[in-house]
Amino acid sequence: MIWLTWRQLRGAALMTAVLLVLLAAVLVPTGSQLAADYAGGLASCTRGDECLGFYNQLFDDYEIPFLAGILVVLALPAMIGLFWGAPLIARELEAGTHLLVWNQSITRTRWLAVKLGFTGLVAVAAAGVSGLAVTWWSGPLDQSAPGGFALMDPLVFSARGIAPLGYAAFAFVLGVSVGMLVRRPLPAMALTLVVFAAVQLAMPLLVRPHLIPPVTSTFELGRENVDGFGINRDGTFDVRIQAAIPGHTGAWVLSSELVDPAGRTIAASGEEGVIEGVSTTSGACAPAAGSPDGCPAEVNRLGYRQQATYQPLERFWPLQWIETGIYALLTAGLTWFCFWWIRRRLA
Repeated sequence: MIWLTWRQLRGAALMTAVLLVLLAAVLVPTGSQLAADYAGGLASCTRGDECLGFYNQLFDDYEIPFLAGILVVLALPAMIGLFWGAPLIARELEAGTHLLVWNQSITRTRWLAVKLGFTGLVAVAAAGVSGLAVTWWSGPLDQSAPGGFALMDPLVFSARGIAPLGYAAFAFVLGVSVGMLVRRPLPAMALTLVVFAAVQLAMPLLVRPHLIPPVTSTFELGRENVDGFGINRDGTFDVRIQAAIPGHTGAWVLSSELVDPAGRTIAASGEEGVIEGVSTTSGACAPAAGSPDGCPAEVNRLGYRQQATYQPLERFWPLQWIETGIYALLTAGLTWFCFWWIRRRLA
């Protein structure tokens, strides 16, 4: 059975191996250069605006391979589900070759166990190698990436750590399960893609934010969380809040709002909120004021704050383990279904 499974798998396995070798050929030399650039730039700058400029320039220099690595890691589990999982059983059911194997003193359970176990381990190993390789390569950028590409942001989080292992295992067994139900490879591949994509979208949008209860706090306004102050034509003064939290660099911000002294929401992140009680003709917020820090201090004195709900960076690994565990449970449930179906329902 192992020999037969390998004969059926070797084409897809060889193609995946070639892709992993190409990925390594790109990551190893550029990763060493990236680490050297990061260490050299960090040693020559001071903490502050000078380092911020270095971080932005470093990310700009490596942005394309950074995004390409994320794409590879996210796409590989889907490809495993489509091209490894969905045709694995459906192809044999469509052609009827499974009956030949069952007539050679091979039980259904053993036939399915070898196919799932051997092929699944190879698939998960391939996804794990790609995920860990990209995680190693992007280490310097993950420590300094701008907003939207930080380690905890949904797109980056899904391509780091051990999560790709769970995605690959789930996608593979999902494809096998769908193939057993549909019994035709092409419809099974299409349905597997739809279901897997739906689960992958639902996880960061609906599930991951609540795996650990998020933190909700208020913060004073300053350079880190304010996009800008403005004076409108009617003389009113407004503030545009942004999705960044003072003292919590790299946090996954679920919501960021500007609230008044009574705690009422004035504006969400990216929107302009009118501040009452600020003079635009004299004082710290007037155009003629010389101190750039005086206006935020005046707004804070009036009681306006940023209210944010977020998952701090320190929860990266706990969230990785919990999410991977969820996918492991889904994989175990689908595996049980496959064995139940082949013994009770599949004629």
